[in-house]
Amino acid sequence: MTTATGVREVPQPPAEVWRALAVLEPYCAVCDVSYVVDRAGSGPQVGTTFVCAPGELAGAAPRPGSPRGEILAWDEPRLVVTRLDLTPETWTTRLELAGTSAGGTQVSITVTHEPVGGRVVRRLQRGAMRRLVRRTVDAELAKVPAHVARAANTA
Repeated sequence: MTTATGVREVPQPPAEVWRALAVLEPYCAVCDVSYVVDRAGSGPQVGTTFVCAPGELAGAAPRPGSPRGEILAWDEPRLVVTRLDLTPETWTTRLELAGTSAGGTQVSITVTHEPVGGRVVRRLQRGAMRRLVRRTVDAELAKVPAHVARAANTA
């Protein structure tokens, strides 16, 4: 298992950042990813499942084998944890928001990668995975302002 954490502050209040980062829209132009969410309940909550597909689906069904996810923790507007199951691996993302004294938001993202291979495979991939997980956290934090700006323009 490989884990990395990063933190970034943005000037917008936590409620605005929550809408931008934690709410799964059908299509995210910032990440170029579509989400198909099981909306059987009253909205996102622990246990809500979704499919994550690259690109804009525009009403089409995700391809077979698209990554499946689940919300593991949901404490609006402070914490969301998701798990994304891919064929050879599982990615868990923890997003925590905290207000700052200036009225902005501190965004903390923790990404954990768990390979589904044997011990030898994990050992061979360990260094590369550490770098990949670190780059993933840095890339996600770099996108936070774009997510917030997009959400402000669609509100």
